[in-house]
Amino acid sequence: MNAVHLLLIALLVYALAYRYYSAFLMAKVLVYDDTRVTPGHRLRNDYDYKPTNKLVLFGHHFAAIAGAGPLVGPVLAAQFGYLPGFLWILIGSVLGGAVHDAVILFASVRHDGLSLTEIARRELGPGAGAATGVAVLFIIITALAGLSLVVVNALAESPWGVFSIAATMPAALLTGWYMNRLRPGKVAEASAIGVTLVLIGVVMGEPIARSAWAGYFTLDRHSLILILAGYGLVASVLPVWLLLCPRDYLSSYMKVGTVLLLALGILWVRPDLQAPALTQFIHGGGPIVPGKVWPFVCITIACGAISGFHSLIGSGTTPKMLDRESDVRFIGFGAMLTEGFVSLMALIAATALAPGDYFAINVPQKVFAGLGLAVDRLPELSAAVGEDLAGRTGGAVSLAVGMAQIFSAMPGMKHLLSYWYHFAIMFEALFILTTIDTGTRVARYVLQEILGTAWAPFKRTDWLPGSVLTTLVISGSWGGMVWMGNISTIWPMFGVANQLLATLALAVGTTYILRRSKPRYALCTLLPCVFMLATTLAAGALNIRDNYLPRGDFQGWLNAGLSVVMMLLVTYVAAISARSWLSVLRSEVEPGAGGQLT
Repeated sequence: MNAVHLLLIALLVYALAYRYYSAFLMAKVLVYDDTRVTPGHRLRNDYDYKPTNKLVLFGHHFAAIAGAGPLVGPVLAAQFGYLPGFLWILIGSVLGGAVHDAVILFASVRHDGLSLTEIARRELGPGAGAATGVAVLFIIITALAGLSLVVVNALAESPWGVFSIAATMPAALLTGWYMNRLRPGKVAEASAIGVTLVLIGVVMGEPIARSAWAGYFTLDRHSLILILAGYGLVASVLPVWLLLCPRDYLSSYMKVGTVLLLALGILWVRPDLQAPALTQFIHGGGPIVPGKVWPFVCITIACGAISGFHSLIGSGTTPKMLDRESDVRFIGFGAMLTEGFVSLMALIAATALAPGDYFAINVPQKVFAGLGLAVDRLPELSAAVGEDLAGRTGGAVSLAVGMAQIFSAMPGMKHLLSYWYHFAIMFEALFILTTIDTGTRVARYVLQEILGTAWAPFKRTDWLPGSVLTTLVISGSWGGMVWMGNISTIWPMFGVANQLLATLALAVGTTYILRRSKPRYALCTLLPCVFMLATTLAAGALNIRDNYLPRGDFQGWLNAGLSVVMMLLVTYVAAISARSWLSVLRSEVEPGAGGQLT
């Protein structure tokens, strides 16, 4: 199978989905109205609420939602072959992820830009709101830990990556100040300056890594964890227009640009997919993902098809900056399709590797020895990049090798494999880091809303003491998980938690649609909700039985306990939602009862 075939099929499907399905969703199901004033205008405070240019906001939103999942998830799921991942990325991102993102973003805009927790409380009552709040905090802290872990693993002892990413901070501050204070509205000028500075940081990373300055940017694991937690604190507390939004916006150029370059590389090189369509591991027992293709292909790919984490961004920073309701289509639906395309690129890069090389990188060397596979180009690749690639588990390294292999096959690039490999590592870290800063800020919103029920000042997101205190709690929580955990303890938890949150958000979204539109339109969210509920509960139970409890240690019991709590909370909200749906369908309550009909 040639990679170009998958690429062209995906582009066709995504084009049709955006042209027709997103238009139907916005006009018929959600019924947008551009004459309504959005929260960014009505509640403008230039701290959290600020109407923002559509292209800039798309950049922020895409950078915030596209984290480790679309890069690492498809690479790990390649264990099953290229076909299961390809089908799930296409079907899941169109019928699940894009609908999930657009509906929650729209609902949040109609609910004053408030969080998923508050939307659940208004739509389903205080009990569901409280359960959603607890579930969201559990899940978002776990998700941030999983995302941060991948960044730490990618940047540890990598001066090039650390320098390049550090360079995006002053570039973002200058861009934010330029387009909001020095020359307001001059987005093109600010973008040109910011992107130039980011590119200079990327180019200068390699000579810095080879210079006497390298020691200042060579950080160990624990130092990186502390720095990441500190960055999350700063980005969460500063005004959104100053650091977080412009940094995410500038990073989106690097993200989208690299993915488009990879797509062009695939069209030029036309690599054959070395992996088979299906492997023997679809029945379970795989060395990377221990379970069967269902439910674990969905859980492993995670954000590349549907992600509950997106509902936190869609009901966090983005709705507070939306200029018009119609922008939901481009930003909500469009950004998810873009992320699905990123996932497909990652899957192609992984499956273009010889199976022996792929497994040799992604499993411990002792495990690989028992698979009966022979490496193909791995010694040659290791020598070319200057690192031992065997046993570098987690997906990030194999993705970087796959990308570098495609880039270096382009004209004039034959001797630059090492450069492209290190560039890809930096790109992955940059890709993921933009999710951490926004996720920390959104978690702060959620915690402030919860604490605000006990003491009103916490509900003011621009109240500095409350912002600092809640951010310290959030950053300390996910930072502590990363400090104590590793990929085998955090990533499975992240996958299930993320998809459980998507299930919860789809349940709330179904309630929102059912109370305001024709009952049959609620199938847009109900069908993916039911599928994801069955998938995540099955995966959670199997994780507890096969992954956590057999460990027999404190970490295993803790993960099992947290998984049970999350599964119960989501099941509770789903049950309340189902009761609400039946009540509306039976006309036992008027549409909009229990929530604002907005």
